[in-house]
Amino acid sequence: MIYNLAQLVAKSASLFPEKDAFRCLDDSITYKELDTRTNQLAAYLIGAGLQKGDRVAIYMNRCLETCIAVHGILKAGGAFVAINPFSPLERTMTIMKDCDIAFLLSTPSQMRKIKAIAKAANFLNTIIGVSEIEGTNTITWEDISSLPLDDYNPPEILGKDLSSILYTSGSTGIPKGIMHTHYSSLSLAKLEVKLHDSTHEDRIGNFAPLHFDQSLFGYFSGPLVGATTVIFPDAYVRLPKSLSALVAKEQITLWFSVPLILTQVLLNGDIDDHDFSSLRWVRFGGEVFPVKQLRELMQKWPHAKFINSYGPSELFRCTYYILEEPPETDDPIPLGTVWGNTEYKILDENDREVTKGIPGELVVRTDTLMIGYWNNQQLTEQSFYKEHVASGYDYVFYRTGDLVVENENNEIMFLGRIDRQIKLRGYRVELDEIEATLLKHEGIEEAAVIVVEKADENKELEAVVRLSKGAEVSTRDLMLFCKKIIPSYAVPEHMTIIEDFPRTGTGKIDRNEILKLLETKVV
Repeated sequence: MIYNLAQLVAKSASLFPEKDAFRCLDDSITYKELDTRTNQLAAYLIGAGLQKGDRVAIYMNRCLETCIAVHGILKAGGAFVAINPFSPLERTMTIMKDCDIAFLLSTPSQMRKIKAIAKAANFLNTIIGVSEIEGTNTITWEDISSLPLDDYNPPEILGKDLSSILYTSGSTGIPKGIMHTHYSSLSLAKLEVKLHDSTHEDRIGNFAPLHFDQSLFGYFSGPLVGATTVIFPDAYVRLPKSLSALVAKEQITLWFSVPLILTQVLLNGDIDDHDFSSLRWVRFGGEVFPVKQLRELMQKWPHAKFINSYGPSELFRCTYYILEEPPETDDPIPLGTVWGNTEYKILDENDREVTKGIPGELVVRTDTLMIGYWNNQQLTEQSFYKEHVASGYDYVFYRTGDLVVENENNEIMFLGRIDRQIKLRGYRVELDEIEATLLKHEGIEEAAVIVVEKADENKELEAVVRLSKGAEVSTRDLMLFCKKIIPSYAVPEHMTIIEDFPRTGTGKIDRNEILKLLETKVV
């Protein structure tokens, strides 16, 4: 019986010792090798003073060593904190100080940035994965792999123990650390295995960086069943043709990514030139997938089943919607229904449950729920809805902040973010609804609607769009198109056509950067 994440690798190593656990380009590591390497890392961390529950930073690009880092930290009883290596130094230091990081794991490819971190972080004990840095204790991966295991004594780890802290941008721009346990993360792995009917014969495509919770699909559900997880390097994820060719070469059976990656592969990946017959499931989530592109991709890959997957990082994921056939209309795809061990309610602004068909905020309780935000009890309390059921006992739901409605098929439909519902000239305006309207135009590939504060304290809506390849559309055309579908007060005052959007580290549209560009009129 598996009770915690630290047991995953050892279990598959006993069943499939010579099978590839993880691959990255021409490098691979078997389950037997991974079990040994992670034990060596755990032994080193414990010997260097790591206590159970201590936070350990992983500062890596997408590479094979990430799997050793994750599972080695977990075996040592630590909690891993994945930091985006493309983040500014200031943000990196904010996270490290917040978590009181003493150990940082990296690779030689990050040496320049690591030296800057070492200079700024006098609280660091050790940097693992790089050679000598003046004034800092370091040890290479090669040296870790040569350590004896005679004195290795793994700690007792319970399901309720902290396993990771995932940092996301808060509404104020200050990073907030989402705390997950071995139990919540293992529950995620079990639910994903059940959803895909995964086996040791599967090959999981890992397209997300480690600091994005989508990556945990491969890192945890793969070892749970003895599957092979293929890590796709940053350069390949950014180049659709290279990504497409590598997916086909690796014979990926399970795909999970943001819609953007699938869209880029569809439009620029030469997918007709490759064999994708091994694909069983294609799952997407993180943001809305434009229906016209989803339909086209499903027609290209009719043998695969597609899943719309939804869930905030605070509970990883909680709903799914399986598309058996390409959608016939451009109507939004449902979020679907919740998976196992999960309950939801839809509440009005007074926290009263709404009747079916009435919009409200989605609140969820589930086995994959976080235990709270690191060092932020106030935000934790604000994020939970508690239903009192007995003396001293509450059902605890997470407030998603998402506006949803239940349709006649008992499916949850996403309407937008509550915090993206604004008052404009006395009217309630849904920014997500405007974006969805723009995406219905055949000439638009992507769209973002931004609220701009004017000097006279008034607000204006500005839409920024990226056109489909070869489309000839003017901003006036787009204005007229919107006026036919949405109320005049919801039509953006200004429209801007842009070649490409600024992106976050996880590939989502970076609306904060767009706002900065609009304010300086650089777009």
